[in-house]
Amino acid sequence: MQKFNSPLEAFLYWETNTPNKVFLRQPIQGKIKEYTFAQAGLEARKIGAHLKSLNLPEQSHIALISKNCAHWVLADIAIMMADFISIPIYPTLNADSIHQILIHSESKAIIIGKLDDFESQKSGIPDIHNISIGLYNQATGILWENIISKEPALVNLNLPKKEKLHTIIYTSGTTGVPKGVMHSAGSFMESSNTLNRHFELPKNLKLFSYLPLAHVAERVLVNAGFVLGGNITFAESLDTFAKELEATQPHLFFAVPRIWTKFREKILESIPQKKLSILLNIPVVNTFVKRKLKQKLGLSEAVFIASAAAPIASSLVKWYQKIDIKILQGYGMTEDCCVSHFNTHEYNKIGTVGKTLHGVKVKLSEESEICVKNNCLMLGYFKNPEETAKVFDAEGYLKTGDKGEFDHDGFLTITGRVKDQFKTDKGKYISPSHIELLLSHNTDLEQICIVGTGIPQPIALITLSELGKSKSKRDLSQSLLESIKSINPTLEKHERLEKVVIMKEDWTVANGLATPSLKVKRNNIEKIHQDYYKSWFEMKDFVIFE
Repeated sequence: MQKFNSPLEAFLYWETNTPNKVFLRQPIQGKIKEYTFAQAGLEARKIGAHLKSLNLPEQSHIALISKNCAHWVLADIAIMMADFISIPIYPTLNADSIHQILIHSESKAIIIGKLDDFESQKSGIPDIHNISIGLYNQATGILWENIISKEPALVNLNLPKKEKLHTIIYTSGTTGVPKGVMHSAGSFMESSNTLNRHFELPKNLKLFSYLPLAHVAERVLVNAGFVLGGNITFAESLDTFAKELEATQPHLFFAVPRIWTKFREKILESIPQKKLSILLNIPVVNTFVKRKLKQKLGLSEAVFIASAAAPIASSLVKWYQKIDIKILQGYGMTEDCCVSHFNTHEYNKIGTVGKTLHGVKVKLSEESEICVKNNCLMLGYFKNPEETAKVFDAEGYLKTGDKGEFDHDGFLTITGRVKDQFKTDKGKYISPSHIELLLSHNTDLEQICIVGTGIPQPIALITLSELGKSKSKRDLSQSLLESIKSINPTLEKHERLEKVVIMKEDWTVANGLATPSLKVKRNNIEKIHQDYYKSWFEMKDFVIFE
């Protein structure tokens, strides 16, 4: 495999050697607009030239807010070509959060792409240079299309060195204020090379990009496309997502646990579990059914199917195995550029996050905190030396904040978060994550947050899945009671659940109760509901409807 020092160097290699090969595929009103490497290079050079013409200081920070689309990648390349630093922003953030990041990051300009509700967001943008993309109905500042029609292309490009600051990624933040994680150009090359080394991705890699590109995991996957000269397809909308994924049949597919749960719900809507189980037990027929389901999901050609970002229930992974879809669970974070632990085709143990990846050193602290060291650790938190110092130990290991344990075969299991522990009024400490994982086996549940500060026993705050919402209160209560009856005997006495409280509204990015990567914001949920814990605990009903 060709070795590159930066994503830009990788792109330029394919632009030179395969200029007419399709690089990006963007659906627009049901039709696909394709960009070859040469076309992408020309457009990015023109945007890069415009950025250079603004006479900004060297290494200026250029923000980018957009849903995944061809222009996100083009803008990223343009920022690299202009020798600036990219500041990706989640497209679902509200105006206040956008403003906070733009001010903290000292961004000098922003590229505004495909967004669902820019009207409610634009007040968060301070007085900086705006470039907006008319194709996506944005019209603020200078139009991308006008730059493309008038601006000459950049000619002389400076290839960045591996150690050069490449991007600042603001964490989605399950607790506290997001921090700006600084990564070098070489970090992403190391991460993409590690991914390819362990999973032997094909040279003509087909990708389907849909998880936010402002998140490190999706950025790493797209950079793998840069390295391997692949092509990247995007979804036009949520309504067309399933059809476009099926049409693409990517070689690599990554999803967070909630998406795998949603996929299963959709399958069971068309084939109820009882019927599916019967079909899978019939020789020959089961082969046809598995092939059809994989094709319909868009996974018939996938060589690497993964889940990460949050724990996935073992029962869900085993359910997919029955239809010949092997989900490999892994573990990584923004700060280590996703290079930590992963299950592989050769070494896979369901319920764990896999073995230590090549080039990674790992140790557990006295408190069982996972500490890692690799060749793509962050350079630090932007303008935050105090927090940077806190997360590195004396030997240069990154303190992840996650607790874990290794089994005798070297597989790592995440046992909780160091800071998620809470104390009941009995003085007992509880780590909620393993209880949440056990409860997640119930398909009526969408999101779970185990709490219990100030009450004798923990309680479960939950939101319902579509399946759960379709049930009567009586059936739902019975389902939850059965789950708790099966879970509680496996827990320590002080961990056993006393109540389940069903929330009125879902926890979403919009209401500030979930991160853009769909993790529950525990602190925010606790702030809203903690005053009610005692009264809920004292109610006679086991299942409480808020």
